[in-house]
Amino acid sequence: MLRGVVAMLVFALPVVILALAVRQQFDPLIRADQAAIREATGFSLRHGLIPALTVIQVVSLPIFVYAAATGVVIWTWRSKQLKGRALWAFVTMMVGWGIGGLAKPIAQRARPVVDDGVPHASGYSFPSGHTLNITLATGVMVFLLWPLLSATQRRVAVVLAIVVSVVVGLDRLFIGAHFPSDIFAGHVLGLGIMFASWIGFIGRTASTSSPGPSHPA
Repeated sequence: MLRGVVAMLVFALPVVILALAVRQQFDPLIRADQAAIREATGFSLRHGLIPALTVIQVVSLPIFVYAAATGVVIWTWRSKQLKGRALWAFVTMMVGWGIGGLAKPIAQRARPVVDDGVPHASGYSFPSGHTLNITLATGVMVFLLWPLLSATQRRVAVVLAIVVSVVVGLDRLFIGAHFPSDIFAGHVLGLGIMFASWIGFIGRTASTSSPGPSHPA
């Protein structure tokens, strides 16, 4: 459990530094973020990408992501008898979802100001909730299903998890919902929660009862 706490602190450090920079309006970061938003949303408008980006935005809403992930958790529990692993996956995702929701009011960063034609998101901006939750959910699914997959399937699952997380992160930028630093923080925090939880979990179970990647970092 101590290793899990240390892992979470390591991942949380860059997020905390970014949050402080955001709260203090650190000029180089703010200017870089705003320039990136202008370029990204301008590109989306010129190429008519907003409808497709909106679809990705809706599909990747945490409520839908976790509904699908919970279905996989139930299947793993009931059909594959991986009760401990399934319970770990569900609790980790729900805790991560809650942490993301609590982090936004702490940073209190306003959403990007976007041009007409780009939908304006509501609520606070830092960190990106979509990015945090998709990174967490896809990573947890890989670890949950690991003992059920062949070597080739494991590689495919890791690649898919990375691709899906990156696509959702880019969607948040190009639709003007989040600054790049918000998205980076979401990725890092999602990975941190997953790895810290997994390290804590394998520290409480024997390797024979919970096969899987024992050194995730």
